[in-house]
Amino acid sequence: MTENQESYRAGGENQKLTLRPDLQFSVLCDDVRQELNGKLILIGLFEAIRVKMFPVRHAMLFIVNRWRNGEGSFTECTKIVSATNHKVVEGPKALFTLPGTHASHTVIHRFPNVPFEAAGTYWVEIELDGELIHRYPISLVENDKE
Repeated sequence: MTENQESYRAGGENQKLTLRPDLQFSVLCDDVRQELNGKLILIGLFEAIRVKMFPVRHAMLFIVNRWRNGEGSFTECTKIVSATNHKVVEGPKALFTLPGTHASHTVIHRFPNVPFEAAGTYWVEIELDGELIHRYPISLVENDKE
C-alpha cells in the first residue's frame, strides 16, 4: 500500500471515513476529445512552449488529471504559477466523488488565453482538498529571432 492508500480521514456529517485517491496522471496538452465509447483522445502533449517574443498569450491549453484508488468526496484545484509563485491561471474547483477504490474520475481543465510574461519555468500545481499533491514544470522558451 502507498502512503496515500493508508491516509484515511474523517469527513461529512456522519463522520464517514474516506480514502484519499492517488493522482494516476496529469497531462498538459493542446486539446481533448472523447470517443463514443468514452475513451479520451489527448492531442498535442507537451512540456514546453516556444514563442517568438514575450509577453505572450497561449491560445489554449488543457490539463487532464485522473484520480483513482480512493473513496469519498474531494475537491481538486489546478493552477499554473510562475517561478516567483505568482498565479498565472487557476481552474474552477472540481468537486468529485469516488464510490470505491475500483472507481476513477477524470478532471479536464480548459485554459484559454493563458498570459505568460517572460521566458522561464512555470509550474502546474494540483491540489486535493487544499493540499498540494503534485507539481511539474512547463518551460517557456523564446525562439531565436530570425
